[in-house]
Amino acid sequence: QVQLVDSGGGLVQAGGSLRLSCVTSGGAFSSASMAWFRQAPGKEREFVATIAWTSGTYYANSVKGRFTISRDVAKNTVYLQMNSLKPEDTAVYYCAARYGSGHYVTAGSYNYWGQGTQVTVSS
Repeated sequence: QVQLVDSGGGLVQAGGSLRLSCVTSGGAFSSASMAWFRQAPGKEREFVATIAWTSGTYYANSVKGRFTISRDVAKNTVYLQMNSLKPEDTAVYYCAARYGSGHYVTAGSYNYWGQGTQVTVSS
């Protein structure tokens, strides 16, 4: 059974940092495209960052230069390092996966999802 487990969220002051983790199991995710999305209250789920199985990355403009997505294939884990956090980064963050290479930025492109982890940035 395919499973993605998100963790690492929390409460942080503006300008601070957090690192999210997504542990995958039950699938061959070394050959998958992985991504992070986020959803704030009353808003649609939006793309944050993606990493292809070749390790190429792509970011939303709103987080470029502040967030870094990476993967540790041996640990079946994807990370999202978030620096210089802003109050507008407050949201539930979700890990997502799909088989196949490429950079996919729409939620509908992903087949598997984590349960989400809350990130709250105070001003």
